[in-house]
Amino acid sequence: MTHTIQTTAPPIATDGSDFARLARRIADAGLMRRRPAYYLARFTLVAALSVSPWAALALLGANRWTTLPVAALMALANGQVALLMHDVAHRQVFRTRRPTEVVGRLVAGVGIGFGYGWWQDKHNRHHANPNHEELDPDVSPDVLVWSRRQARESRGLPRLIGRVQSFAFFPLLTLEGLNLRVAGVRAVRNRAVRNRWTEGALILAHGAGYLAALLLLLPPGQALAFAAVHQALFGIYLGCIFAPNHKGMPTHTGRPYPDFLRRQVLTSRNIRGGLLTDIALGGLNYQIEHHLFPSMPTPHLRHARVLVRDYCAGLGIPYHETGLIASYREVVAHLHRVGAPIRAAHR
Repeated sequence: MTHTIQTTAPPIATDGSDFARLARRIADAGLMRRRPAYYLARFTLVAALSVSPWAALALLGANRWTTLPVAALMALANGQVALLMHDVAHRQVFRTRRPTEVVGRLVAGVGIGFGYGWWQDKHNRHHANPNHEELDPDVSPDVLVWSRRQARESRGLPRLIGRVQSFAFFPLLTLEGLNLRVAGVRAVRNRAVRNRWTEGALILAHGAGYLAALLLLLPPGQALAFAAVHQALFGIYLGCIFAPNHKGMPTHTGRPYPDFLRRQVLTSRNIRGGLLTDIALGGLNYQIEHHLFPSMPTPHLRHARVLVRDYCAGLGIPYHETGLIASYREVVAHLHRVGAPIRAAHR
């Protein structure tokens, strides 16, 4: 089925909020329509990508020099599963709640061993208040500090790492996959988490299946080395997907808070690139459009970019877009700047 997408927007209506007028332009351009064929193809490809590393291990046997590159392929596959879970959770795939929750839990739990309910709650709070230091869990100073205020008030691990956090950022990403899995396991112990027994069983099934398969296909020492490389690369891949989206963009505290349109645009960063960038980052390189319209199917985001960018220009709202490598430089430079109060206190 062919989907015709209008990228030349109709005239802006004069009634309603700034965001409401933009939303009408987006809807009139057909960009909120579901894309079932796209997601069917994507599920199929991601499933094939997820199976291929295990097939390669079975074929290669216990050859230490050829199995470690397979760990990189498995990390790539896991990252694509995480991106698919993200789209499902935002109801880009299914319109109703029931199939969204069932498929989301299966993809998250069995696919990568993540706690779906915990992650969804955390991610929804991030979307509601991006880069708000008190309300967005993604900029809480758990390990790193994201503003000079956090740096001045830091204690414990953030203060210890804060002096060198710009150098420690990418090495720390090797632990991100493990960190998310541990957080999901901890959340299952919370009685307030819905369907926690189901989520716990799915996470356990993933972990047991992963370890059993590795030990079946590889000697114990090599299985341990494979798992270490796989999990480290998975964490780096996740960090490289999500870090450019908001890190280094303005943060907020307290009130007043910008309206919805400005709140999402001013705290988000888009990444320029072609088809390879779109695939590697799962469409999250169009972070501004995703935050404005989180249920928009991924293949429509690049079309929405044209409308949103021009609309923001008309309102005088800064729209930040840069290349992938430049975005990492911005993140690292920001981490170095905000860590200055900690470094000054240790002189």
